[in-house]
Amino acid sequence: MANYGNDQQNYWNMPPPQQQQSTTNQDFNFEMPDQFGQQLNFQTFDVNATTSPPNIDYAPSGYGNQAYLDPMASAYGQSDLGQQKSYTGNEFDDEPPLLEELGINPQHILKKTLSVLNPFRTPEREIFDDTDLAGPLVFCMAFGCFLLLSGKVTFSYIYGIGVLGCLAFYSLLTLMASATVTLGAVISVLGYCLLPMVILSGINVLITIQGMVGTTLTGLSILWCAISASKLFTTALSMDHQQVLIAYPCTLFYGVFALITIF
Repeated sequence: MANYGNDQQNYWNMPPPQQQQSTTNQDFNFEMPDQFGQQLNFQTFDVNATTSPPNIDYAPSGYGNQAYLDPMASAYGQSDLGQQKSYTGNEFDDEPPLLEELGINPQHILKKTLSVLNPFRTPEREIFDDTDLAGPLVFCMAFGCFLLLSGKVTFSYIYGIGVLGCLAFYSLLTLMASATVTLGAVISVLGYCLLPMVILSGINVLITIQGMVGTTLTGLSILWCAISASKLFTTALSMDHQQVLIAYPCTLFYGVFALITIF
């Protein structure tokens, strides 16, 4: 311990050359040894030079011929930056009408309604090809509403008899006609030909139809519906000279609705 204090004092009392000789002489080499087998070369970069994003030749299929990591390229190989898109007009101008999107054509509904109102006029064949169900639905709802105003809740009867009748007519026409028959076309024709019954139910709201006048109006309505439906079926399905055969089941079908209207 005594020697340590003496040496420390002698160390600080030494002149500068002696201090350098008393320190350990060590050399530090900052060069990389040659055992790695190669020499590291550091690149220099110019800060003021403009740099471009890296370009990799590999690009997945479906992304065009642009670089995969190129931020200037879009997902489909074309750059959208710097291109200004112009829109002309209102975006709602090209939208189809709402009735057309719902499959409702007012002109076809009017044409079918006029063909039903005039049963002695030869209808067009295109009417049967249009399976429009908007008109039959409206007529069924109107028929049920008129009966409701007269104090009869018969919505379930209307839809039940209508579904069974349409299925029966579809089976019958499939066996009788040589042309192709679709269920939608059968429902459309039978629904549109329900219009005379809708008129009869409207009359029943104003006056009673259980007398002689009402019986006459009911018979005319049934005959009207049967002639209109049978003419539409025979014209569309090319069933020449078979209108009477079709009119008979049509009479039974619409007769059920007449009984609901009267009683």
